[in-house]
This record gives sequence, C-alpha cells and structure tokens, in this order.
Amino acid sequence: MSNPVPLLAARDLTKAHGRTEALRGASVELQAGEILAVTGASGSGKSTLLHCLAGIVRPDGGSVSYGEEHIDRLPERRLSELRRTEFGVVFQFGQLIPELTALDNVALPLMLGGAGRRQAQERAGEWLERFGVRGQGALRPGEMSGGQAQRASLARALVTGPKVVFADEPTGALDSLASEQVMTALVHTARESGTSVLLITHDAQVAAYADREVTLSDGTVARAEVAA
Repeated sequence: MSNPVPLLAARDLTKAHGRTEALRGASVELQAGEILAVTGASGSGKSTLLHCLAGIVRPDGGSVSYGEEHIDRLPERRLSELRRTEFGVVFQFGQLIPELTALDNVALPLMLGGAGRRQAQERAGEWLERFGVRGQGALRPGEMSGGQAQRASLARALVTGPKVVFADEPTGALDSLASEQVMTALVHTARESGTSVLLITHDAQVAAYADREVTLSDGTVARAEVAA
C-alpha cells in the first residue's frame, strides 16, 4: 500500500545563520490531520526547521512543499496570506500584543482577513471559551497567568480554521499543570477540527501527545518513528 501524499514536506533542507549550520539536509513529512512532534537538544535545528516549514524564513537549500505549492519559492505576499489563513503559529511566550485584550488579540486575524469587528469578536469569544479562558477575554496579556495567555495564543492560532498549526515550544514557559492544560486543549481541538500540528518540544511528556516523533541532531533527522 502506497504512503499518502503528505500535506507538508521538507526535503534535504539546509540553513545557516552566519557560520553556524542550523540545518544540514533535514527531511520531514506531515500528513493531514497528524500531530507530529519534533524533538532534539537545544541547538539541534528544531525552531529553524519550523520557521522554514511555515515560510517565516527561506532555506538555503532543499525544498518545502505544501500541497502543490513550493513554500520556499513563493512571493512574500502569498506567504503572508498562507500564514493568515491556512497556517497558525504559536511560540513559547505566545507573543500576544500587550496593548490589546485577549479577546481583541484572538479577533485580530479575523479582522485582518476582512471580518467586521463585531463578527470577529463573537467568533473570538467562542474560541476563548473552547480553551477555557473566555472569562479572561477583557484582560490584557500582562494581567493573565502564563497558562491563560498561552491558551489565548492557541485560540488566536486556530480561530481562522488553519490546516496546519506550528507550535514552537508552546509549553516551555509553563509549569506542569498549565502545560497539561494547554496540550490537552490543543490536541482536543486539533482532533476535532482535523488540523495538522507540527509541535517543537524538548519535553518527552509533551511529545507523548503526538502521533509520531522525529528527533533532530546537528541539523538532520537522527530518528523518525514510522506512522502506524
């Protein structure tokens, strides 16, 4: 039986930051609806891989394909459109806009996509409720706990109905209880919506939430589980 065509695939990626080689021929595939954990020691190239896959940075060599599109060749306008509509990104510290309330942070991607303020806020409120933080919607990020702010960040990443969520150490700044709450909410929502998740983590307990795990070492894939 042939393997399904991946939703997202990196082939032989190379990327250097100055004289430091972050990626040295890394290849990774993400299937539709799959939760994939990318693990490895600090400096192994995990975040650089995510940034290349999400179109945030361009690789020096190799290719990144998303369906029929080559991410590494797309103009910036199309990359911005993909990140606004089909990709969602969550970072370790959330990166919510500090001047905006949680509700407005989540509503912002919808308004950038053309939705009216009232409609965007209604939908944002629904997503905050899904992640158990609707009661904090009027708070600014600095007034929320780390776990609450990260769940609001997940709501913002998923509010547009993306096909892929890129999560870069989403629990790295959280305690064990908040980490469990964030991962449970992310996995439940991804399963419910059929969203694929590329999860960067150094935590084995977080990686255990994934369907499959790929381990990077010195910028290349050292170990990869075979999908069941």
